[in-house]
Amino acid sequence: MFPGFINIHQFADASVNGTDWTNSFKQAFAEAAKCGGGTIYVPAGNYPTRSIEMVSNTTLYVDNGATINFTDDIENYELIDTEFEGLSSKAYKPLVHADHAENIAIVGQGTLNGNGQRWWSELKARNLKYVRPYMINFQYCKNIKLEDVTITMSPSWTVHPLYCDNMLVRGITIKNPADSPNTDGIDPDGTKNLRILDCTIDVGDDCIAIKCGTEDTPNRQPSENITITGCTMLHGHGGVVLGSEMSGGIRNITISNCVFYETDRGIRVKTRRKRGGAVEDVVVSNIVMDKVLCPFVFNMYYFCGKDGKMKHVWDKNPYPVDEGTPVLRNVQINNIIAKNITSAAGFIYGLAEQYVENIQFTNCTVSMDPNGEPAVPAMLDGVDPMQAAGFYVRNASGLVFNNVVIKNAKGEIYDFDDTVEAVIN
Repeated sequence: MFPGFINIHQFADASVNGTDWTNSFKQAFAEAAKCGGGTIYVPAGNYPTRSIEMVSNTTLYVDNGATINFTDDIENYELIDTEFEGLSSKAYKPLVHADHAENIAIVGQGTLNGNGQRWWSELKARNLKYVRPYMINFQYCKNIKLEDVTITMSPSWTVHPLYCDNMLVRGITIKNPADSPNTDGIDPDGTKNLRILDCTIDVGDDCIAIKCGTEDTPNRQPSENITITGCTMLHGHGGVVLGSEMSGGIRNITISNCVFYETDRGIRVKTRRKRGGAVEDVVVSNIVMDKVLCPFVFNMYYFCGKDGKMKHVWDKNPYPVDEGTPVLRNVQINNIIAKNITSAAGFIYGLAEQYVENIQFTNCTVSMDPNGEPAVPAMLDGVDPMQAAGFYVRNASGLVFNNVVIKNAKGEIYDFDDTVEAVIN
């Protein structure tokens, strides 16, 4: 891809008896920088290392049979300034990191193993002084490619582009244990012009979560112009999630030709008062969901995270509309097959002062599992577990249901109150 081709073994003497490749990677990328760019080639083998810092015009090529094993010696990890869940934070340096770089790539048939077990244990024991490291984190970067690699056992979020532009993620596999904390698959944050294609994501939290800061984020930027297609989502908390960090705005999103299997929710939007921002202009099409709790969740009273128990989050009375009032509008959902659904066919709950607007469902079939375990479809105060329910909607206008078929529902197929304006064709 770039002028120089550098085999990591050229710098093996920088390692400690071949058991620590940290200095080898550091020297290889320094050599590439001197040449104006290059490909760092990692052949088959095992490569224990701490963080790898990428620079402009470089490719990390991890060949078939190669595994980069990131060490868990927490005490020896450097710190960086970054953001986590919208807050400026000190964090342990990501396992692969770049800051203000361009023209960078990670490719190949090899594996990046984050060895996250110790990080998860120390988190649960409250022993970590700083935010856990992301597996792959690019900050303020542009022209990025991730292709074909397998990424596993991430300490925290797996792929986290923060304020990036023009990124392609294609054909990668992400695998983290179902009980690993906050090991989201791909979390773009304040990032634009992103394509996620033909990936398999099986993680301990949201498979893909699009974010763009909170009311506490100093430099909120939108996440926009994002395409997700041809992906398989497994066992995550959500297939594709928008929010809850959405203060910078999320817009121009297309999600198509995907399979969601045993994700808690399918398409999920989550936010709350004081976040501000708008989720708008979203198209979802040609999705198959199987064994999902609830295929469609639009929740404007999301209570998880910092200040989530404050009155303004759960209060169902109307508040004044201001710049902190979040907006959800203009969503089209077409050609969906959802089967073996356990909790509800759909859950939509707008704010009392700012209704969810213009959500259209067309050619959708949702088949409920009448014997499924009751579950809460959305994280907001005052909602009881549901079993094989239909569409539950509050505070919404401009809803349209065209050729929507709901099978085996218990109770009302459309549970609306007088706050809902909807057309059912």
